[in-house]
Amino acid sequence: MTQGHFTPETTRLDDAARAGWLYYVAGNTQDEIARKLGVSRQTAQRLVAMALAERLVKVRLDHPIGRCMDLARALQDRFGLLTAEVAPSDPEAPDLLAGIAIAAAAHLERVLKSPERRIVSLGTGRNLRATVEQLPRMTCPQHVVVSRLGNMMEDGSATPYNATIRLAERIGAPHFPYPLPVLAHDAAELAAMQGQQAARNTIDLCARADLSLVGIGQMDMTAPLHVDGFLSETEMEQLARAGAVGEITSWVYDAQGQVIDCDFNRRVASAPLPCGTDRPVIAVASGLAKLPAIRAAMVGGLINGLVTSEATAERLLG
Repeated sequence: MTQGHFTPETTRLDDAARAGWLYYVAGNTQDEIARKLGVSRQTAQRLVAMALAERLVKVRLDHPIGRCMDLARALQDRFGLLTAEVAPSDPEAPDLLAGIAIAAAAHLERVLKSPERRIVSLGTGRNLRATVEQLPRMTCPQHVVVSRLGNMMEDGSATPYNATIRLAERIGAPHFPYPLPVLAHDAAELAAMQGQQAARNTIDLCARADLSLVGIGQMDMTAPLHVDGFLSETEMEQLARAGAVGEITSWVYDAQGQVIDCDFNRRVASAPLPCGTDRPVIAVASGLAKLPAIRAAMVGGLINGLVTSEATAERLLG
């Protein structure tokens, strides 16, 4: 880089990165950082804070917090899960998203470190997008990233919470977007769409995924399917009468974790849920509104892994 390419912004971030490294990695005090960088202690303090605010530094808690580990083990035992991760909760914000996103990213990172080819399938949603944002940049051309459902909204626009493309970019891996909308108009149209070669390839990859990460949606009037316009208020009321409590990649299910036989599910274009598989199907979910949906997904075997918050784990076990 020539000197002409330097800007005040890059210099500022470079200084923040140096300060962040000295503080979080090398263990220097702020006085030591100030001396080494030739700045005042107040400037060193601002640079360290900037390193965190600009996401130049990501803090991961490695200490095995006993209470969270106990809750994770209890969830595995109670619901027969392959894996469970419980992130500490802030008492003043018990369902803060950052904690479970960091925990899910750590699990995903361990899978991606494999030198062998791994197929990772993803749902959509805020939790999965946040998980990908917490993942460090990696070079993993041996892996494949595939979406379990289309990312097209009712009006044809793309959902802002698609995680597949972002993950593929972050790790340098090939990706397979799901080449269909979320819903078909009817069963005949769905059969025709899923008969396309690209759709068949994507569905096959989803069926063979070594790791599937999904979100869980509640089925009240705040449900993503309703808010995004896929289900009208009348349809929501009909599904409520049919016992709907949750949805995973748009598949609506009841309190026993059984996908409901209804007109809506007969039009869902998403890849089938991998029920009964011995491969990890992990939900990244928390929150009071989602408790019935999370519990039902575990009871019915729709998922065999869970990353959640300490507060949600306590409610699920309480």
